[in-house]
Amino acid sequence: MDLPRPIPADLAELIAQRLRVIGDPLRIRTLDLLRDGERPVSEIADALGTSQQNASKHLGVLLQAGIVNRHKVGTSAYYAIADDSVFALCEQVCGGIQAQVAELGALIEGTTVQEAAR
Repeated sequence: MDLPRPIPADLAELIAQRLRVIGDPLRIRTLDLLRDGERPVSEIADALGTSQQNASKHLGVLLQAGIVNRHKVGTSAYYAIADDSVFALCEQVCGGIQAQVAELGALIEGTTVQEAAR
């Protein structure tokens, strides 16, 4: 998808809202857990080393943004990824971080990025 240029103010606000939603380390780790499939809140909380209440709060933010979905089985709530595009964004950011680390490493070693890649 090509973004309009300049980006309209309303679209910029929607983009910023989405970035704020996933811009929390616990939410990023939660999404990573859900990459392997649906999980109950209790399992997510245990894996993250946090309380069920805290995990539920963060899952609620992701749910409201449409990034995850939820269904109940008895008294347990199960969450799953509803919008896989969030992983493409995370991978894009990770790629940028890797490039930046390579550049910094090359600077420290006194080589160019191209020489360090060899």
